[in-house]
Amino acid sequence: MLPVTDLPDFNDVTAAAERLKGHALRTPVLEKTLLDEQIEGEAFLKCENFQRIGAFKFRGAYNALARLSQDLKTRGVVAYSSGNHAQATALAGKLLEIPVTI
Repeated sequence: MLPVTDLPDFNDVTAAAERLKGHALRTPVLEKTLLDEQIEGEAFLKCENFQRIGAFKFRGAYNALARLSQDLKTRGVVAYSSGNHAQATALAGKLLEIPVTI
């Protein structure tokens, strides 16, 4: 388990948002849908299927690769996936000019 000091805080979130500016899409939130009636409440649906590569994983992949040291960026990245994570990592690597092997 990580020590409490290693958990992300508000500053980490705002720094990630800044790194993602201009790269990740601002996806809409749907509200007042038929789902509200079905659950007899309110549901807010974050449409991450509109994100680049069709999944929220792009945000994490881009943020992780953008934070690498220049030495690690030069050495490249290896990811093991056959789905959204692979696509997100590949696109992030392309945008950041980091060699990526999936």
